Amino acid sequence: MLSKTAEYALRTIACLGSEPGQSESAETLCERTKVPRRYLHKVLQDLVRANLVQSRSGPGGGYSLSLDPDAVTILDVVNAVAPLERIRHCPLGLPSHTQLCPLHQELDQAYAATEQAFARVTIGEVLRSDSKMVPLCNR
Repeated sequence: MLSKTAEYALRTIACLGSEPGQSESAETLCERTKVPRRYLHKVLQDLVRANLVQSRSGPGGGYSLSLDPDAVTILDVVNAVAPLERIRHCPLGLPSHTQLCPLHQELDQAYAATEQAFARVTIGEVLRSDSKMVPLCNR
């Protein structure tokens, strides 16, 4: 259901959120997240544009989370790079479908439920999981 871009963005945000206030180079993020370097740059640009990540150039620069991990939801990250597309009108463009047909209505309800679930969970909550594994990135 999630695009590869959204998955990569979540890995990146989780890694940056695991050490708030600290900058990471793109190279370090590539290694820790297993996101291909070229793709990571696109993801980071989207995250910076959405004000979730800040970048600093020069020695000691890099990327860091702009907000507290408890202020960033999974939905915030997904929406920054590859928003879930709700079904607002008939995807087929049928003039007789002035409202969603039963199939598209069910699909849209599933998208709505996914949005609600993603909006309820912050990156901070994910990072505080009881699991021994660091979420979405490699240390």
